[in-house]
Amino acid sequence: MDLQTEIEKREINDLFEDLLKSFTRHLTPENEQLIRKAFMFANTAHMGVRRKSGEPYIIHPLSVAKIVVSEIGLGTKSALAAILHDVVEDTEYTLLDISNMFGEKVASLVDGLTKLSGSFDSRQAVNFRKMLLTLSDDVRVILIKLADRLHNMRTLDSMPHNKQLKISSETLYIFAPLAHRLGLYAIKSELEDLSLKFKYPEVYQQIEMKLHSAEEQINYLVYDFARPIQEKLHAENFDFTISGRPKSIYSIWNKMQTKNVTFDEIYDLLAVRIVIKSKEGISEKRQCFDILSLITDIYTPKPDRIRDWITIPKANGYEALHVTVMGPKGQWVEVQIRTERMDEIAERGFAAHYRYKGDGSTENELDKWLNKIRELLKNPESDALDFLDEFKLNLYSQEIVIFTPKGEMKMLPKGATVLDCAYDIHSELGNHCIGAKVNHFLVPMSHVLKSGDQVEILTSDKQLPKPSWIDFAITARAKTKIRDSFKQEQKKHIEEGRIQLTNQLEKLNVKVSANTLKKLINHYGLHTKEQLYAEIGMGLVSLDNLETTLLEKSINKFVKFWKLSFGGDKKDEYKKIDKQVPFLLTDNRKNDNYTLALCCNPIPGDDVVGFVSDDQKIMIHNKSCSEAIKLMSSHGDDIVEASWTKSKVMSYLIHLFIRGFDQQGIANRITNVISNEYQINMRSISLESHDGIFEGNLYLYVHNTDMLDTLVTKLLNIKGVDSVSRKDI
Repeated sequence: MDLQTEIEKREINDLFEDLLKSFTRHLTPENEQLIRKAFMFANTAHMGVRRKSGEPYIIHPLSVAKIVVSEIGLGTKSALAAILHDVVEDTEYTLLDISNMFGEKVASLVDGLTKLSGSFDSRQAVNFRKMLLTLSDDVRVILIKLADRLHNMRTLDSMPHNKQLKISSETLYIFAPLAHRLGLYAIKSELEDLSLKFKYPEVYQQIEMKLHSAEEQINYLVYDFARPIQEKLHAENFDFTISGRPKSIYSIWNKMQTKNVTFDEIYDLLAVRIVIKSKEGISEKRQCFDILSLITDIYTPKPDRIRDWITIPKANGYEALHVTVMGPKGQWVEVQIRTERMDEIAERGFAAHYRYKGDGSTENELDKWLNKIRELLKNPESDALDFLDEFKLNLYSQEIVIFTPKGEMKMLPKGATVLDCAYDIHSELGNHCIGAKVNHFLVPMSHVLKSGDQVEILTSDKQLPKPSWIDFAITARAKTKIRDSFKQEQKKHIEEGRIQLTNQLEKLNVKVSANTLKKLINHYGLHTKEQLYAEIGMGLVSLDNLETTLLEKSINKFVKFWKLSFGGDKKDEYKKIDKQVPFLLTDNRKNDNYTLALCCNPIPGDDVVGFVSDDQKIMIHNKSCSEAIKLMSSHGDDIVEASWTKSKVMSYLIHLFIRGFDQQGIANRITNVISNEYQINMRSISLESHDGIFEGNLYLYVHNTDMLDTLVTKLLNIKGVDSVSRKDI
């Protein structure tokens, strides 16, 4: 045995022993023996196989198992499944072998994990859907998969950059929201941070350096801020721990993007957490509110930043009191108050705490969420990727509480409308909804609800779902039910069209054959027989000239081939694009086979990515575009890196939103900077003033981001202008 092999063997054994020490639950001798057996079995099965990083493959399943037991808090069966999760997929062993050696439950978990391997192209979306069928029985499948994804993200450095983009986008699109939904806050934050690190490495490093520079100041602030609180809590005989933590890098970046602020303008960089040991005989809620009262006696609270998630916990089980107060150095500080039990739920996750620690509580929010997922799964007709979108919609991060006229409480995502509420109560109520009375005032079905609203849904038997409803419904349930109603209507049209066509063909003594249908489909420029039937049923296709249409001669196949191959209709042939080489975007658009996406309108200088179609055309998106994130997570193999070449020939339309204090001549000063100083062409400009504040939209043509940044800086220097931000067109 050479020295390298000996070192690797020792490293693997050390990792395994570390795994055994990481169990948060008591490990019986019998269970320890099972874990050792699984390790030896998996180690033998993966012998000689290495990861992209070059390390022995067995290190991955052992690392996943350690995350499962130490960071999520699951037990022996989950650890066994984590160690064995790649054996069935990557070796000749079968699920039957796993079942015989480790039991049916472990085999079932491994099966669920095997179905959720790979990435989310349309085929994997189908697998994801199948795997979710096991979710209602055993949520541990998802928890172990999250651990698997976390370790893959931690070791993503060894992958090529296009794969890093694909896996990072997939993680942001599905896995981070899923971790949040299941209460795994630490894992969710790390997944987001790592995704940002590989998608925007320079941005990540800049924020990381700024946080590091501010570390000493933050530590001092925590000490200075916490000292008077500690004195008060000791005086009241509380057993507690107090700690400070900065916001995650991703949450800082996200706030910079959504609020259009700089790092220095983020006021809530710091959060202080107080975890108390509950006193017997006094409710946890009362103890937490007592501490809240002590804190607000010392520091002034921000009135609109007090959050009570103890009276009404979040949908993922999170319980705590949050309050933002003005600290001693003139900085806002968020304080989180929890008991040890609440802290365990927040750290380990709601599912792990309640499902696997013998808590026999009644139906909780997780069960309600799983029921909604089951409803989605029951719809066999939905497209796999559409289903993935609908599932994503169920991972909402913020909830509101509304009440029915009888006082029954309902939880809905923030931004939910009256229509979402109607569908949440019952499908028929949603289908016939015409509006509602919210707090006794009549409102339309598109009205956005607020927490605490009392909602009475109004209906009419004559009302039916309309396509426009999709635009203001935000929950997966509502969108699915609306689409289902259209599908029912579509089925009716297809059947009517099929009967009409069959009757007409019988009158002409023509059989309904594949050739006949193909001829009609081609004649009307359609794609499928269902589409043909539907358009006949809706009256969009007339059968008056059916006999003439059928008598038309089809072009001879040989002639068609000759024309396509040698004739004047020959299409331009594009050279196959090498996805490993960055695609250069030039201003000579006539010779380039790329298109700029209308959803985000990228301009030269933007950080962009390309998606290659089957005909080797490339669609260019901004990397931060929501459609690009979805495409990178579902069609990752079609990604090509793209970069701009420097040119000042073409102009690109951009949209700026400007806001400030209304002053005489402000519009003239703005247009003077745009037209006279920079000679920038304007498509349109509109400014509105109200209560001393003006807001406006500028649609301008610029060459690149350098020109845009210079213009924005100049506009911000105009007296009275407060903010200028770029918006999607």
